[in-house]
Amino acid sequence: MPSWLSSKRSERKPRETAAAAKAWPQGEQIELQLLAGIREKRRGDFESLYRIYHPRLQRFLAQLMRQGEAVEEVLNDTLMVVWTNASAFDGRSKLSTWIFGIAYRKAMKSLSRQDLPLEDNEANEQADPGPGPEQQLKLAQLRLRLREALGDLSFDHRAVVELCYFQEMAYAEIAQIVGCAPETVKTRMFYARKRLRTLLADLAEVSDGERS
Repeated sequence: MPSWLSSKRSERKPRETAAAAKAWPQGEQIELQLLAGIREKRRGDFESLYRIYHPRLQRFLAQLMRQGEAVEEVLNDTLMVVWTNASAFDGRSKLSTWIFGIAYRKAMKSLSRQDLPLEDNEANEQADPGPGPEQQLKLAQLRLRLREALGDLSFDHRAVVELCYFQEMAYAEIAQIVGCAPETVKTRMFYARKRLRTLLADLAEVSDGERS
Protein backbone atom coordinates (compact mmCIF):
# COMPACT_ATOMS: atom_id res chain seq x y z
CA MET A 1 0.00 0.00 0.00
CA PRO A 2 1.33 3.50 -0.77
CA SER A 3 2.95 5.07 2.30
CA TRP A 4 0.89 8.25 1.96
CA LEU A 5 -2.24 6.31 2.97
CA SER A 6 -0.87 5.31 6.36
CA SER A 7 1.38 8.21 7.32
CA LYS A 8 0.46 11.76 8.15
CA ARG A 9 1.45 14.14 5.41
CA SER A 10 3.41 17.20 6.44
CA GLU A 11 1.92 20.36 5.02
CA ARG A 12 4.04 22.21 2.50
CA LYS A 13 4.50 25.89 3.01
CA PRO A 14 2.99 27.98 0.20
CA ARG A 15 5.57 29.47 -2.10
CA GLU A 16 6.04 33.15 -2.64
CA THR A 17 3.40 35.12 -4.52
CA ALA A 18 3.92 36.66 -7.94
CA ALA A 19 5.01 39.89 -6.28
CA ALA A 20 8.22 38.08 -5.36
CA ALA A 21 8.69 36.34 -8.71
CA LYS A 22 12.43 36.89 -8.69
CA ALA A 23 12.68 34.49 -5.76
CA TRP A 24 10.70 31.77 -7.52
CA PRO A 25 12.30 28.65 -8.99
CA GLN A 26 13.55 29.06 -12.53
CA GLY A 27 10.75 26.92 -13.98
CA GLU A 28 8.07 29.21 -12.59
CA GLN A 29 9.87 32.29 -13.86
CA ILE A 30 9.98 30.75 -17.32
CA GLU A 31 6.22 30.07 -17.17
CA LEU A 32 5.55 33.70 -16.24
CA GLN A 33 7.73 34.85 -19.14
CA LEU A 34 5.76 32.61 -21.47
CA LEU A 35 2.50 34.03 -20.14
CA ALA A 36 3.77 37.53 -20.83
CA GLY A 37 4.38 36.46 -24.42
CA ILE A 38 0.92 34.94 -24.62
CA ARG A 39 -0.55 38.30 -23.61
CA GLU A 40 1.21 39.64 -26.69
CA LYS A 41 -0.33 36.79 -28.72
CA ARG A 42 2.98 35.06 -29.43
CA ARG A 43 1.97 31.60 -30.57
CA GLY A 44 5.40 30.14 -29.90
CA ASP A 45 5.14 31.03 -26.22
CA PHE A 46 1.66 29.53 -26.04
CA GLU A 47 2.88 26.31 -27.64
CA SER A 48 5.69 26.10 -25.09
CA LEU A 49 3.31 26.59 -22.17
CA TYR A 50 0.92 24.09 -23.75
CA ARG A 51 3.65 21.45 -23.80
CA ILE A 52 4.40 22.11 -20.12
CA TYR A 53 0.82 21.86 -18.91
CA HIS A 54 -0.77 19.37 -21.28
CA PRO A 55 0.54 16.20 -19.54
CA ARG A 56 -0.18 17.56 -16.04
CA LEU A 57 -3.71 18.63 -16.91
CA GLN A 58 -4.37 15.43 -18.81
CA ARG A 59 -3.53 13.31 -15.76
CA PHE A 60 -5.52 15.56 -13.43
CA LEU A 61 -8.62 15.66 -15.62
CA ALA A 62 -8.48 11.97 -16.53
CA GLN A 63 -8.48 11.02 -12.87
CA LEU A 64 -11.09 13.63 -11.99
CA MET A 65 -13.56 13.07 -14.83
CA ARG A 66 -12.87 9.50 -15.97
CA GLN A 67 -14.48 10.32 -19.34
CA GLY A 68 -11.98 9.99 -22.21
CA GLU A 69 -13.41 12.29 -24.87
CA ALA A 70 -14.59 14.87 -22.36
CA VAL A 71 -11.11 15.05 -20.82
CA GLU A 72 -9.45 16.21 -24.03
CA GLU A 73 -12.22 18.71 -24.68
CA VAL A 74 -11.96 20.23 -21.20
CA LEU A 75 -8.16 20.26 -21.42
CA ASN A 76 -8.21 22.17 -24.69
CA ASP A 77 -10.90 24.55 -23.41
CA THR A 78 -8.75 25.25 -20.36
CA LEU A 79 -5.67 26.12 -22.36
CA MET A 80 -7.75 28.17 -24.78
CA VAL A 81 -8.78 30.34 -21.83
CA VAL A 82 -5.08 30.85 -21.10
CA TRP A 83 -4.57 31.93 -24.71
CA THR A 84 -7.57 34.24 -24.98
CA ASN A 85 -7.65 35.63 -21.45
CA ALA A 86 -4.07 35.58 -20.19
CA SER A 87 -4.50 39.10 -18.81
CA ALA A 88 -6.95 37.70 -16.24
CA PHE A 89 -4.02 36.24 -14.28
CA ASP A 90 -3.34 38.90 -11.65
CA GLY A 91 -0.33 37.32 -9.95
CA ARG A 92 -1.98 36.79 -6.57
CA SER A 93 -1.41 33.05 -6.89
CA LYS A 94 0.98 30.76 -8.72
CA LEU A 95 0.29 30.44 -12.43
CA SER A 96 -0.26 26.70 -12.01
CA THR A 97 -2.91 27.38 -9.36
CA TRP A 98 -4.77 29.67 -11.76
CA ILE A 99 -4.61 27.19 -14.64
CA PHE A 100 -5.65 24.19 -12.55
CA GLY A 101 -8.50 26.26 -11.12
CA ILE A 102 -9.79 26.87 -14.64
CA ALA A 103 -9.52 23.16 -15.42
CA TYR A 104 -11.35 22.19 -12.22
CA ARG A 105 -14.27 24.53 -12.87
CA LYS A 106 -14.56 23.46 -16.51
CA ALA A 107 -14.52 19.80 -15.49
CA MET A 108 -17.37 20.39 -13.06
CA LYS A 109 -19.33 22.29 -15.70
CA SER A 110 -18.73 19.59 -18.31
CA LEU A 111 -19.95 16.78 -16.06
CA SER A 112 -22.97 18.81 -15.04
CA ARG A 113 -23.84 19.73 -18.65
CA GLN A 114 -23.56 16.15 -19.89
CA ASP A 115 -25.37 14.79 -16.83
CA LEU A 116 -22.59 12.22 -16.46
CA PRO A 117 -22.04 10.28 -13.22
CA LEU A 118 -19.13 11.50 -11.14
CA GLU A 119 -17.93 7.96 -10.55
CA ASP A 120 -16.70 5.59 -13.25
CA ASN A 121 -14.47 2.66 -12.37
CA GLU A 122 -13.22 2.10 -15.93
CA ALA A 123 -9.42 2.19 -16.01
CA ASN A 124 -6.94 1.51 -18.79
CA GLU A 125 -3.43 1.02 -17.47
CA GLN A 126 -0.20 0.14 -19.19
CA ALA A 127 2.88 -1.18 -17.43
CA ASP A 128 5.82 1.19 -17.35
CA PRO A 129 9.19 -0.13 -18.47
CA GLY A 130 10.84 -1.92 -15.56
CA PRO A 131 13.66 -4.26 -14.69
CA GLY A 132 11.57 -7.40 -15.21
CA PRO A 133 8.14 -8.68 -16.27
CA GLU A 134 7.15 -9.79 -12.75
CA GLN A 135 7.83 -6.39 -11.24
CA GLN A 136 6.12 -4.68 -14.18
CA LEU A 137 3.03 -6.78 -13.57
CA LYS A 138 2.97 -5.97 -9.85
CA LEU A 139 3.37 -2.24 -10.51
CA ALA A 140 0.67 -2.28 -13.16
CA GLN A 141 -1.70 -4.13 -10.84
CA LEU A 142 -0.98 -1.65 -8.04
CA ARG A 143 -1.62 1.35 -10.29
CA LEU A 144 -4.81 -0.25 -11.55
CA ARG A 145 -6.05 -0.85 -8.02
CA LEU A 146 -5.17 2.71 -7.03
CA ARG A 147 -7.07 4.15 -9.99
CA GLU A 148 -10.08 1.95 -9.27
CA ALA A 149 -9.98 2.99 -5.61
CA LEU A 150 -9.67 6.66 -6.51
CA GLY A 151 -12.63 6.23 -8.82
CA ASP A 152 -14.68 5.11 -5.82
CA LEU A 153 -14.10 8.46 -4.10
CA SER A 154 -16.40 11.42 -4.48
CA PHE A 155 -15.52 14.08 -7.06
CA ASP A 156 -14.33 16.50 -4.34
CA HIS A 157 -12.23 13.92 -2.50
CA ARG A 158 -10.68 12.64 -5.73
CA ALA A 159 -9.72 16.18 -6.70
CA VAL A 160 -7.83 16.94 -3.48
CA VAL A 161 -5.99 13.60 -3.55
CA GLU A 162 -4.91 14.13 -7.15
CA LEU A 163 -3.76 17.71 -6.54
CA CYS A 164 -2.04 16.89 -3.26
CA TYR A 165 -0.15 13.71 -4.02
CA PHE A 166 0.19 13.59 -7.78
CA GLN A 167 0.46 17.31 -8.58
CA GLU A 168 2.35 17.98 -5.31
CA MET A 169 0.39 21.08 -4.37
CA ALA A 170 0.07 22.60 -0.92
CA TYR A 171 -3.29 22.77 0.83
CA ALA A 172 -3.43 26.54 0.34
CA GLU A 173 -3.02 26.13 -3.43
CA ILE A 174 -5.61 23.35 -3.56
CA ALA A 175 -8.05 25.52 -1.63
CA GLN A 176 -7.72 28.24 -4.26
CA ILE A 177 -8.28 25.77 -7.08
CA VAL A 178 -11.38 24.06 -5.69
CA GLY A 179 -12.78 27.18 -4.01
CA CYS A 180 -12.85 26.24 -0.34
CA ALA A 181 -10.95 26.92 2.88
CA PRO A 182 -7.63 25.12 3.53
CA GLU A 183 -9.21 23.47 6.57
CA THR A 184 -11.86 22.00 4.28
CA VAL A 185 -9.11 20.58 2.07
CA LYS A 186 -7.53 18.93 5.14
CA THR A 187 -10.89 17.45 6.12
CA ARG A 188 -11.47 16.08 2.63
CA MET A 189 -7.97 14.59 2.61
CA PHE A 190 -8.62 12.90 5.96
CA TYR A 191 -11.78 11.19 4.76
CA ALA A 192 -10.28 10.37 1.34
CA ARG A 193 -7.29 8.63 2.95
CA LYS A 194 -9.59 6.79 5.34
CA ARG A 195 -11.71 5.54 2.46
CA LEU A 196 -8.67 4.53 0.40
CA ARG A 197 -7.16 2.60 3.31
CA THR A 198 -10.39 0.62 3.53
CA LEU A 199 -10.53 -0.04 -0.21
CA LEU A 200 -6.86 -1.06 -0.36
CA ALA A 201 -6.70 -3.00 2.91
CA ASP A 202 -5.95 -6.25 1.08
CA LEU A 203 -2.82 -4.70 -0.44
CA ALA A 204 -1.52 -3.93 3.03
CA GLU A 205 -2.12 -7.57 4.03
CA VAL A 206 -0.25 -8.82 0.98
CA SER A 207 2.64 -6.44 1.66
CA ASP A 208 2.87 -7.58 5.28
CA GLY A 209 2.83 -11.21 4.15
CA GLU A 210 5.71 -10.63 1.74
CA ARG A 211 7.84 -9.03 4.46
CA SER A 212 7.21 -11.81 7.01
